[in-house]
Amino acid sequence: MSATDRRLDELCINTIRTLAMDAVQAANSGHPGTPMAMAPVAYTLWQRFLRYDPDDPLWPNRDRFVLSMGHASMLLYALLHLAGVKAVRGMERLGTPALTLDDLKHFRQLGSKTPGHPEYGMTSGVETTTGPLGQGAGNSVGMAIAARFLGARYNRPGFALFDYRTYALCSDGDLMEGVGGEAASLAGHLRLGNLCWIYDANGITLDARADVTFTEDVGTRFRGYGWQVLEVADANEVGAVEQALAAAGAAAGKVADRPSLVIVHSHIAYGAPHLHDTAKAHGSPLGEEEVRGAKRFYGWPEDRTFYVPDGVREWFDAGVGQRGRLLRSAWMARVEEYGARYPDLADQLVRMQRRELPAGWDRGLPGPFAPSDQGVATRETAGETLNALAKNIPWLVGGSADLDSSTRTHLDFAEAGEQQPDNPGGRNIHYGVREHAMGAVTNGLSVADLRPFAATFLIFSDYMRPPIRLAALMEQPTLYVFTHDSIGLGEDGPTHQPVEQLASLRAMPGMVVYRPADANEVVVALRTIMQLHRRPACLVLSRQKLPILDRGRYAAAGGAARGAYVLADAEGGPPEVILMATGSEVALCVRAFEELKGEGLRARVVSMPSWEIFDEQPEAYRRAVLPPQVTARVAVEQAASFGWDRYLGPHGEMIGMHTFGASAPVKELLRKFGFTPDRVAQAAREQLGRKRPGA
Repeated sequence: MSATDRRLDELCINTIRTLAMDAVQAANSGHPGTPMAMAPVAYTLWQRFLRYDPDDPLWPNRDRFVLSMGHASMLLYALLHLAGVKAVRGMERLGTPALTLDDLKHFRQLGSKTPGHPEYGMTSGVETTTGPLGQGAGNSVGMAIAARFLGARYNRPGFALFDYRTYALCSDGDLMEGVGGEAASLAGHLRLGNLCWIYDANGITLDARADVTFTEDVGTRFRGYGWQVLEVADANEVGAVEQALAAAGAAAGKVADRPSLVIVHSHIAYGAPHLHDTAKAHGSPLGEEEVRGAKRFYGWPEDRTFYVPDGVREWFDAGVGQRGRLLRSAWMARVEEYGARYPDLADQLVRMQRRELPAGWDRGLPGPFAPSDQGVATRETAGETLNALAKNIPWLVGGSADLDSSTRTHLDFAEAGEQQPDNPGGRNIHYGVREHAMGAVTNGLSVADLRPFAATFLIFSDYMRPPIRLAALMEQPTLYVFTHDSIGLGEDGPTHQPVEQLASLRAMPGMVVYRPADANEVVVALRTIMQLHRRPACLVLSRQKLPILDRGRYAAAGGAARGAYVLADAEGGPPEVILMATGSEVALCVRAFEELKGEGLRARVVSMPSWEIFDEQPEAYRRAVLPPQVTARVAVEQAASFGWDRYLGPHGEMIGMHTFGASAPVKELLRKFGFTPDRVAQAAREQLGRKRPGA
């Protein structure tokens, strides 16, 4: 490398550092220390190795760069700006900069494209939303799985369309959080040779030195996971960083047989005269004088802010820019020839990237189901329906947290296969008992354009809540299948009987929750969910058998597509009382309805499998289902009552859970907590001021 090249490298690195310092200082908020420390590493990765075309940040075979330590967001924003990454809107390339210098100047301000933590969909070039530590690391595992899956399913001799690598920049916090360990364990098992984590070992956390809480041998831990572990003694030694990244498999044509962890020892706030290697530089602006001192150390004009010297952008363009353009151009030429030779596969790839479903995606779905008092558990029907959908949607993939036999979500047709080191095209992902990582990996699969699902018991949704929330924030169409949805678990007891989980999931902005009442509603729910292209959904299912309602006698299950519908209605006049429920409790309301009908009371049963979908219906429809003038109302759900008041009004009664459950046979539990037709009917009478006949 020439002296000129080394000078330009140093100039680019210090530009990244000073832009980060200036942006944090201008906002009077942020994390300057890590960008100052890791600028040489991130620069080397982007400039020497990353296969990425700044003109097209949606190029499907681009390498992925995940800033898992999202608090260091200015490191990524500076890279996006200096590399000249272009903006996109949906699938449209706009040709304008993703981030201008003015955007950097408005770091952490209302409405800016440079929020405190990178947000997918807000800033072009941001591959995923990394907020809570460990989530981005987990996402990167999903991206790496997706790359191998796409290669196995779509590459053909002479057409290597998918061979991209995924890099994640991680902090001490990412490795301390349990989700990071879960994800690393899974990646090691799958031998994801296309995955590289770069660990910033700066020895500092937000409160103090890391050794106050974190003294483990990280390298030994990751070797135990099955990773290749490499080490760089000084982040400023660009040559050593380059050698380590090449050994990790980043060099052209080299494929590692296991994931790589590159441990880089760095100095937080490198160059700051008083805050170098201190916790104070982690999460606070350096201060004007400290910034001036750091710039003096770098040989930078002390009085210039947001300064990009001549030649910096051009040097980036000659590196990552030129390499990316050539790679993408060659790839596009291959794709054109591929489309002529394999038109069906090419069509699938286009639809996948556009979030479209293939033609005939809903053919062969089960049902309609005949009435049955004995019925079937909704988890059984959901599994059958999921298998039918997967046969029609080749990029529908997923798995459970070691619970396939319980959630019934295993894709059991011959072509599905098992995701394993020797079968990267398998569509069944075995997550093991790793719910938190499962949620984060699922998000990674989704931002890589697959259509993923993840399954476990409803009670364990608590273990997955951070990635579920991020899926909603990113508007990803992920599917969470939650079975064992109520105290109907019986003897398993309160540790496994969900009470507050439904309310918690419904409280999440952007989330759709479906709790179907019978087999026919399950099919409608899944058909509706699959058409959600920018929203995640939770499908909440029973372990116990539920009656299959007589759709000749009661309304068709198609009404579930509108979130709520009139299932059974009063005869001889408008309803006097409305009985509302979801899931297994709908059948209780139907039985109470028949009892009240025999007494001459006019009741209406409303099945409400999805509040969110119902609330989005036109007002006229909502008022038709729940007439405001009918104030006598009873809601029934084996869960916390939180939220039902919006439908019950000030006078309605809720039959729900106000405590945790108990361990006992199901019938005893239902009697104890009031989930019986008699109790529902009595609540309706009380609403109307009536007495039980003969009382």
